[in-house]
Amino acid sequence: MRKGLKIAMLAGSAFASVAAAPVAKPELGTWGVDLTARDTNVKPGDDFARFANGAWLARTEIAPDRTRAGAFITLQDRSEADVRGLVEAIPTNPAATPAERKIADLYASWMDEGAIDAAGAKPLAPYLAEIDAVKDRAGLIRLFASPDYAAPGAAVGIRPDVDDPTHYAVSVRQGSLGLPGRDYYLEKGAKYETIRAAYRTYLTQIATLAGLPDPAGRANRMIALETRIAADQWAPAQRRDVTKTTNRMTVAELTALAPQFDWPVWLRAQGLGSPKRLIVGEKSAIAAAGQRLDDVPLAQWKDYLALRFVSDHAQYLAKPFDEAKFAFFGKALADQPRQRDRWKRGVALVNAALGEEVGRLYVARTFPPESERQMGELIGDLRAAYGELIANASWMDAPTRKEALTKLASFDPRIGHPATYIDYSALRIERGDLLGNAVRSDRFDWALQLARFPKPVDRALWNMTPQTVNAYYSPPMNQITFPAAILRPPFFDPAADPAVNYGAIAAVIGHEMGHGFDDQGRQYDATGKLRDWWTKESAASYTGRADRLAAQYDGYEPLPGLHVNGRLTLGENLGDLGGIQAGYTAYQRYLARHGRAATVDGLTGDQRFFLSYAQIWRAKSRDGFLRQQILTDPHSPESIRINGIVRNFDPWYRAFDVKPGDRLYLPTAERVRVW
Repeated sequence: MRKGLKIAMLAGSAFASVAAAPVAKPELGTWGVDLTARDTNVKPGDDFARFANGAWLARTEIAPDRTRAGAFITLQDRSEADVRGLVEAIPTNPAATPAERKIADLYASWMDEGAIDAAGAKPLAPYLAEIDAVKDRAGLIRLFASPDYAAPGAAVGIRPDVDDPTHYAVSVRQGSLGLPGRDYYLEKGAKYETIRAAYRTYLTQIATLAGLPDPAGRANRMIALETRIAADQWAPAQRRDVTKTTNRMTVAELTALAPQFDWPVWLRAQGLGSPKRLIVGEKSAIAAAGQRLDDVPLAQWKDYLALRFVSDHAQYLAKPFDEAKFAFFGKALADQPRQRDRWKRGVALVNAALGEEVGRLYVARTFPPESERQMGELIGDLRAAYGELIANASWMDAPTRKEALTKLASFDPRIGHPATYIDYSALRIERGDLLGNAVRSDRFDWALQLARFPKPVDRALWNMTPQTVNAYYSPPMNQITFPAAILRPPFFDPAADPAVNYGAIAAVIGHEMGHGFDDQGRQYDATGKLRDWWTKESAASYTGRADRLAAQYDGYEPLPGLHVNGRLTLGENLGDLGGIQAGYTAYQRYLARHGRAATVDGLTGDQRFFLSYAQIWRAKSRDGFLRQQILTDPHSPESIRINGIVRNFDPWYRAFDVKPGDRLYLPTAERVRVW
């Protein structure tokens, strides 16, 4: 997903009142898990993911407009439909507020395909003219500094200061590329050559549609430039190292590192003035990107900016642009057969541009206060469970344990929705100007960031909208956040068996809390400051365990010849392992209060817990999407998030009588136990 203690066990739990007075029948099955999803011909110890979900995998077809199917996708579809109903009801509501009418106007500008197609390439004209007017490097830097254009060498943002999380700091990181990640430019093999050839065809096509001279030459020059930048950039696993990507610099020091970018001009152009200090990420990549400004002719940079702008905004243009983008990024890259329905992409647009205003409507319609109350109780159970795990971690010495418990006590959970919502009154939306709306939305987002710097950090801000099916942990804020949209079955169902909710949403909450103690999150203290609070001995013990988990995941091969990167996915894998441990410990605390779990449908409480865990992670992906996930995503493929975790957890062995000889069996000494 996200990044002293007095342990007090709550008198109740999220499910105590539910067990006493069920409010409704669970949405899934008779007690919260769809047992028809199982393939009981598979031994749990051979492939637990397939045992729990094999029949579902066999009968499930990925929708032609999707790259995957699964629990997250089902909830995304549900959230999407809810938002559509809210948005399409606004025009007929005489009491709609000005902010709500902006939502309706933006959606209408997207849905008016006739006007968009009639405009053709004309909306591009002012932006392409601005690029064409650049005569020197100073002009180029000013465009790099604009939120309208993608700066390939470096990206400037604003985030909480790692040394003083109560205030914001300016951050500088390596920039983005046109393809999803550097490996797409650098990897050898026929598959990657095919992708690069398709990318070249796509860039040539959109350059032609935009009326740019020498479209094939521009495409070749853009790919050549991006390939050089990709070779300079850090790999995704390297970028996870918070100590190596946290370099405190003055503007003068950053200028010495990469003088070609003329940082004083860049920062002033962005409205940042002259910050006293910056947090710089991948130093060698930024220095090399600066060198490219010396090596690469101005005309080639202008080719890049023009083509990248057209590509980044093709979906807001006439149908030929939109279809060309989907043909490459959807079909060729992700194996997605069909473009998503227009209304679905319109919902995505309003969620991105006016997300919290949409979220305010969404919460009022879909998120009952009772869910918020029960989630608060459950988080209390998880906090107590983590306290128990930390207290019993034999490898952690007393000074480190004390700091860890202090950090746990200071966790700040946010549930459902922000306390206050973003004011979008300064964002101008025009029904007849879709591309302009998209550009102005980007400018508005940057203006929001600027308005916060250099003020104290606003801890009430959210990085996800309430209608987002996800959750996250923020290391510098020490906050865990759970939007309303994920608090639905199969993740959370107030009517479900307690084992189900502890195996599902409790494991997710535990995952997010676990990020506070993963290989990177553990380096932040209770206040969110980047500080080494571990003794040398405890750090070595923890690192040894993490290294063993990374090595395990390196051995998984979801696609022929393409292995999971155990270092890239380490933080999420540690979060999963800690999450299931905390969820299970919390479940045992629940049973201690309310009595032993009965057997239901021939399944013990522990078996129901693990089946629920497997149910939330069931997924089926297209190969193109899976390849992109393995190369760029810190999350492991879902089947491995099931099998790779349970085989390290002793209670799973007992629950399903897993024995030596079963394919997932690990000898006790080889199981990774962090807590």
